[in-house]
Amino acid sequence: MGLKKILDNMKPTFSEGGKLSAFGSLFDAMETFFYVPNETAKARGAQIHDAIDSKRSIFFVVIALIPALLFGMYNIGLQHYQATGEESTLVCNFVYGLLAMLPKIIVSYLVGLGIEVAIAQYKKEEVHEGFFVTGILIPMIVPVNCPLWILAIATAFAVIFAKEVFGGTGMNIFNPALVTRAFLFFAYPAMMSGDKVWVNENYMDCINGTIDGYSAATPLGQLAAGEPVSYSAMDTIIGTIPGSIGETSVIAILIGAAILIWAGIASWKIIVSTFVGGALMAYLLPYAGAENFEWWEQLTVGGFCFGAVFMATDPVTSPRTECGKWIFGFLIGALAIIIRVMNPGYPEGMMLAILLMNVFAPLFDYFFVQSNINKRAKRAAK
Repeated sequence: MGLKKILDNMKPTFSEGGKLSAFGSLFDAMETFFYVPNETAKARGAQIHDAIDSKRSIFFVVIALIPALLFGMYNIGLQHYQATGEESTLVCNFVYGLLAMLPKIIVSYLVGLGIEVAIAQYKKEEVHEGFFVTGILIPMIVPVNCPLWILAIATAFAVIFAKEVFGGTGMNIFNPALVTRAFLFFAYPAMMSGDKVWVNENYMDCINGTIDGYSAATPLGQLAAGEPVSYSAMDTIIGTIPGSIGETSVIAILIGAAILIWAGIASWKIIVSTFVGGALMAYLLPYAGAENFEWWEQLTVGGFCFGAVFMATDPVTSPRTECGKWIFGFLIGALAIIIRVMNPGYPEGMMLAILLMNVFAPLFDYFFVQSNINKRAKRAAK
């Protein structure tokens, strides 16, 4: 009650006519982060009520991302010490990864939320909460050696051109985090290979931004080059391999999937159908000459698992109809493997597959909704 009283006393200062009204949207975002708004919908027509609002839904998504984020930090340190040949402990690995990851998270939120707050204040609207998830997703899907200034440019591009130009949260047709990665891939392809380990002499180098790239090919990079995979299946499942920060550990990602499904946030139909489509296509289109690489391992390397759980299930850019979800996920999984196998110049296909299906998601919904309308019309005519 103490915090609520403080916020109530501060509210007039940030309301229209108050001394700090220019920061009203920022105050509203902070207030509704802690407390459910006491306002009700005023639009006419039917209203759908639920026990959880969008801010609470986003809170569950952030919680689900934490296992992959924590393991990603640990893996950054592990790859560093393995590359340098130094002995390390679990704590040393994690601290090293934390120092490498924290600046990326800060830059992502400062740039993304800064733009969203500025636009919300200009339009006199509330700050959309969607970037609380996007802001943590972006650092997790980029390689650890991605410079901060490039990350800032890509984040700003995604927020402005993949989200705000469409009207903000709930109106965008593309996943903003994936648009960030796509921008990086096409604008700075050398930074998106994911085969560099962040190697520094000491922790002060991390803080000062001194980066020394050490090449360590990812499993997909080795496959695309026609080389045998030097990592075991267990390595790819646990996640002790080079790659983008949050995409390496299948176990951590599946823990997040369980949280999202349990909370009713993510569609299990999309997740399952994505894995089914990927597994079927991996079985039909194996990598030529990859004798030590089984078809099911395609699902454990690269961004396949992370994309299936956290990207494909985005409620804004995925279908609403149940049948549409099955087709949407299946095509994402199949296309991701097709791109990987048929285009050696681009080892990872999950990003392009999801972005392409984002375009067709409304079409899937249209066909199934229209089909249902036609069936009801025929029954009514009898």
